[in-house]
Amino acid sequence: MSEETKEEVVSETVKTEESTVATAEEVTSPHKGFFGKVDNWFGITKAKSNFKTEIIAGLTTFMAMVYILIVNPAIFTSIDAVTGEQIIGDVSFQGMYIATALGAIVGTMLMAFLAKMPLAQASGMGVNAFVVFNLCGAGLTYASAMVFTLLDGVLFIILTTTGLRKYIFTAIPDEVKKAINVGLGLFIAFIGLQNAGVIVNNDSTLVGLVSFNVLNFNAAFNPTIFADVVAGNVVGMLPAIVSIAGVIAIAVLSKKNVKGAILWGILGSTALYYIIAGIGFAAGHEGCKAIFASISGITNPFQAFGSWGIESAGKVFYEGFSDFGAYINANGAANFVLMLITSALSLCMLDMFDTLGTLYGACTKGGLLDEEGNPMNMNKCMLADAIATTSGAIFGTSTVTTFVESSAGVAAGGKTGFTALVTGACFVLAMFLSPIAQYIPKAATATALIWVGVLMMSTVTKIDWTDPAAALPAFLTIAVMSFGYEISYGIGIGIISSVIVRICIGKIKEISVFTWIVAVFFLSTLFFSPL
Repeated sequence: MSEETKEEVVSETVKTEESTVATAEEVTSPHKGFFGKVDNWFGITKAKSNFKTEIIAGLTTFMAMVYILIVNPAIFTSIDAVTGEQIIGDVSFQGMYIATALGAIVGTMLMAFLAKMPLAQASGMGVNAFVVFNLCGAGLTYASAMVFTLLDGVLFIILTTTGLRKYIFTAIPDEVKKAINVGLGLFIAFIGLQNAGVIVNNDSTLVGLVSFNVLNFNAAFNPTIFADVVAGNVVGMLPAIVSIAGVIAIAVLSKKNVKGAILWGILGSTALYYIIAGIGFAAGHEGCKAIFASISGITNPFQAFGSWGIESAGKVFYEGFSDFGAYINANGAANFVLMLITSALSLCMLDMFDTLGTLYGACTKGGLLDEEGNPMNMNKCMLADAIATTSGAIFGTSTVTTFVESSAGVAAGGKTGFTALVTGACFVLAMFLSPIAQYIPKAATATALIWVGVLMMSTVTKIDWTDPAAALPAFLTIAVMSFGYEISYGIGIGIISSVIVRICIGKIKEISVFTWIVAVFFLSTLFFSPL
């Protein structure tokens, strides 16, 4: 080797060593001791972030999604519009508050330590409504409904670890995938409008708009029109006005990019609710007096843990499976099997679509995509989601999924799992606020439901309405989910109609084997199951 060649080799070696040293210096934490180890483990400095940014991002995510601790228990303690009784009679707001918090803590901590991503998890909107109104509303017990959530989690784990997830995802026609979000949004918003008393029962048309007529003062402000407590639920003009004002406030705050707009909207609606009720109380209004009479004072926060232990913890095991006996005796084993498969499949699909959509949305916003354009640590994120759902079922809450509000923290600069750790720690502290949270009225929590419905409508523009073959399945999915109060059937009828349309227009080859299988299961349920 010539001297000139040797010099070139030495020069290249020196450059390589210098580059290696520079790279090592770039990823080495500027902190020493414990904080240095934390920094290196989460890769905070390596991700070109810092503790301050990650903490702010974690707090931002928490503020954006903490409303779920109020809304999820409110859904699980919903009152049947016809009977005036609680749909799930054996759960309380306090117990569900703790179950919801625990699901959020485990899910978010899994994101922090398993996936190491700045994402947070909690009981998903839409799926919680499916459990309460479709499963429990159809005759299943709360414990049995948790079995479905448990199966959802186990199925999701299997699909993720085996790679079968992509086959289930591709089995759903594209127009139905896009319509599911819209249908869920309308479904959730409809529940919110009912809880707010904006939409009321009407004998002739089934539903109607609450009266806002104030021309006749005496009639408008009597106990049954302005505010009245029926089966523990306040009805009348008061909750309707408060909810509409709250949704407008959330929209304005969101437009101005205020962090935690939904939470502030709920808290502001709560304040307005009690201010108006207080004025009515001072004026001697009986309905407003009843509102304050129902307040029993601030209880010990640890009582909520007691309620959770009795009502929810582990109930999926010691009651869930045995409770199926009554359903089987009433409807038959064949119906039960069909209902079991399709409902578990619906839950899994809802969870999968929600998680995938959130992962891509949040990670794209934060530049957290790999070379192939997929979210970083995607499989670990999906696995964290699946394990959290399984854990949530044991705690007694509905499917735990990655929250789209995580994008707020990502937008604030969160890049690592430390952001999720901060969010999870906030949920731990929030567990002790249930005595205060239970007095947030449904008129206030309804604002979050309605606003989530607004947000979920955005997907409707992605449906090709000019193509009849896509428009019909999409429309049927949306219509059945929202008008028929059936999330599972909405998905099923969308898939079935898509298959039928493709057969009729000569595109049968476009239908995959998995699509055929899913369609047959839903068709069998439609014809033979009472659900």
